[in-house]
Amino acid sequence: MGLWYSFLNWFRSLFFKQEMELSLVGLQNAGKTSLVNAIAVGFNMRKVTKGNVTMKLWDLGGQRRFRSMWERYCRGVSVILYVVDAADRDSIPISRTELHDLLMKPSISEIPLLVLGNKIDKSEALSKQALVDQLGLETIKDREVCCYMISCKDSINIDVVIDWLIKHSKTAK
Repeated sequence: MGLWYSFLNWFRSLFFKQEMELSLVGLQNAGKTSLVNAIAVGFNMRKVTKGNVTMKLWDLGGQRRFRSMWERYCRGVSVILYVVDAADRDSIPISRTELHDLLMKPSISEIPLLVLGNKIDKSEALSKQALVDQLGLETIKDREVCCYMISCKDSINIDVVIDWLIKHSKTAK
């Protein structure tokens, strides 16, 4: 069955291409670029094709001077990916504030949010529930919200993230 399914997906990909545009946001050093590199299998690319979906990734700077531009690049995207350094407990309150400030912008309402707690390979990394609680993800009601814990360094859960993204491409519905 698996071989048939793989062949069917390959055959479909010859005729039906899907494209999705994503914005990767998060504070500096959260692992946004590492995620792009992990999804792109080691290449420093911004446009990646997985199966019949082409992902166009905007890797936006996390320094304070760049955060005001996040909204502009999040308008009209399929998904907003918010990458958090789950091992940097001091940055979580700032990350929460920046995330909620971004999500208050009317131009990006209803766009699904995928929060990625990166660096789970480190012993000091928060658990998923602690990250969800500290970021206040359960208070976000105007959009779909999902959270995965990942390690770009060790490629943990990258495949799950890619599968989630493919399911949320605009034309996959």
